[in-house]
Amino acid sequence: MARIGGPGPYQDIGFDRDGDVDPEQRHRLLGLEVTDLVMFAHGRNQSPAAAYELYAEFFSAFPSLAGRGVRLGYAGVGWPSMTFPDEIPASGPVSGPAQDGPRPPASGPPGGGGLDGGTYQALLTLFPGHGETVARLAALLVERPDSAAAVGDFGRLARRLARVPAGGLESHRFTDDLPGDEQGPPAVLYEDPLSLCRRFAGALEAVDGTGRYEGPGPYGRPGLYGRPGSYGSYRSGGSYDGPGRVWRGARELLRQTTYYALKRRAGAVGELGLGPLLGQLARSRPALRVHLVGHGQGARLVAFALRGLPDEVRTVKSVTLLQGAFSHYAFASRLPHAPGRSGALGAMEQRVDGPVVACHSRHDGALGTLYPVASAPAHDDRDPGPDAVGDRRWWALGHSGIHGVGSAVRLSLDDALRGSLPRKGCVSVDASSVVRSGAPPSGAHGDICHEELARLIVAAGGLGD
Repeated sequence: MARIGGPGPYQDIGFDRDGDVDPEQRHRLLGLEVTDLVMFAHGRNQSPAAAYELYAEFFSAFPSLAGRGVRLGYAGVGWPSMTFPDEIPASGPVSGPAQDGPRPPASGPPGGGGLDGGTYQALLTLFPGHGETVARLAALLVERPDSAAAVGDFGRLARRLARVPAGGLESHRFTDDLPGDEQGPPAVLYEDPLSLCRRFAGALEAVDGTGRYEGPGPYGRPGLYGRPGSYGSYRSGGSYDGPGRVWRGARELLRQTTYYALKRRAGAVGELGLGPLLGQLARSRPALRVHLVGHGQGARLVAFALRGLPDEVRTVKSVTLLQGAFSHYAFASRLPHAPGRSGALGAMEQRVDGPVVACHSRHDGALGTLYPVASAPAHDDRDPGPDAVGDRRWWALGHSGIHGVGSAVRLSLDDALRGSLPRKGCVSVDASSVVRSGAPPSGAHGDICHEELARLIVAAGGLGD
């Protein structure tokens, strides 16, 4: 029986992009002799080894917190994903050995302009059959041509990666957190690439302190001050909006387009894979209590597992969403801007025999600043209007907690740990006091390995004395 870091029985449980689970791992999971099973789904990760290291650190606090009579087991939910290296702390997990395949062009100018070898290989693995597309994207990030047409080509190539894979079970029904006609076509896939690259560049300046984010605004229109066909122009305040700035935004466009594809995958794996597996666990081990935990897009995965949970199953005793990278209206029973509509997970908390706890932090730059720019609808040729960062419709659950659920409770982390956590329903917990450290562009998004968060899961699941 596998163990991880010494806390107790542990089993990896891996899914492919269609939600198919490794049968041998499933067999071993069903055989764990425990009373309670904590299942953790990672978010964006560079490799299975990085996910394993995360689980080892996070689970290490649990044995000393469990009450008498509680025999805890652990499962690490793996699914095909990736992250960009500038989101990995210098002391954090490292990627596995390089894979065979084409090599990227030179890494480009200082400051992360190109694609390093690890990112290049990860993109090839994540999007099989797109080797030429990835190679051209990498080359453009190195060359940084002063051409609006080149930026447009880059956007079209990046979006090619986000298409629904042919022959698989992923579909657009796993993408939307809000009804499709309310959410609209996402900017990351449909906005004019040059405009969107500028907006991402501004958002990056906001999170790393190199400039003031002015929103999408009217500045920097193609050819305003530059030569015909170029995009160089002057922003308000007199700073030059040249190739370096726009191509920095282009790299962010690639990152966010990749993560859009992973968002769809997380929903598919949750609903088609983890949900049915929980049904099998319930039939095989009806007395087993399951506690779901997810980080980032892994939080979306475990939340969407509730949609795939058989109606009669009541073995899920708690769900804890750490810095969830999906809409804060996903659980809404009534959308504030469309009262007759609900979120994609409306009423799904009723399938949990305990609370659904959403941890959020104001120090999460990935969700507080970059997520709303990527999630806002495309503006087409209309005036871009208000700054997307300030539009509450596009905020993430890990930035502001659960919204649109009338009975939802909002607590500080201290209050939640003092016994104020309700036994059922949606709860938003402000974890900014501990989820606070991290460098740009993601900020504190990955700062989740804290005993206080382990204690929160124990409290949500009734695992303590």
